[in-house]
Amino acid sequence: MQLKKIQEALDQFKTHLASEAKEEHLYIYESQKIFQENWNLESTDPVSMYNRSLNNTQTRRLWNRENYEPKRMMLEFWRMQPDFVKQMFQDLFDENKKVDGRVGRFVFYCDELLTEFLEKHPRSREGKHFHQDGYQIVSLYLAFRYPDHYSLYHFDRFKRLLSALGTPDMPATHDFERFCKVVKTLWGFMQKDDELMAAHRERLEEGKHYQGESLLPVYELMQII
Repeated sequence: MQLKKIQEALDQFKTHLASEAKEEHLYIYESQKIFQENWNLESTDPVSMYNRSLNNTQTRRLWNRENYEPKRMMLEFWRMQPDFVKQMFQDLFDENKKVDGRVGRFVFYCDELLTEFLEKHPRSREGKHFHQDGYQIVSLYLAFRYPDHYSLYHFDRFKRLLSALGTPDMPATHDFERFCKVVKTLWGFMQKDDELMAAHRERLEEGKHYQGESLLPVYELMQII
């Protein structure tokens, strides 16, 4: 990444924060707060817990849009194999293990559960993976569970961001570990920009949006590049 390109991207983000579109992505901070308040793997009713944890007053686009319904299918997985799904999330959230391994295993386990679901429901229309890109929803779990460590991931937008930052080496496949490193680097630059951080925090409504340190602004940057 080129320092000049990074600064240009941050300037573009500051322009966004000064525009009428500055509230366009605030729903992600609301969902992050809701997840923080409801997530509990020790719940005696994990289906209801999971359902409450993924919520929003404005939109469901993070987990429900055309050909993308990971929340609906995960609810089915919870009902079908609650103990196994709990272990999946415990492994995903174990920060003592490498993140790329955790994410890869989680996506693999979801594929296995989908196969089991289709065997039990042969007339189901779920003829492929329970969502188009398993890494997106897994990044949501990580970003909402550990706001100061992870951000939301989208493969194509990540490549577009790298291109905008002057990176010649584009990933051919998912490289979540590299994504995490880029996110933390950009977040470091953002934190040093007092004007940017003030404009960002000014948008957040106390009681509605997550107020702690969150790397979601990097996702916003990916969205507007």
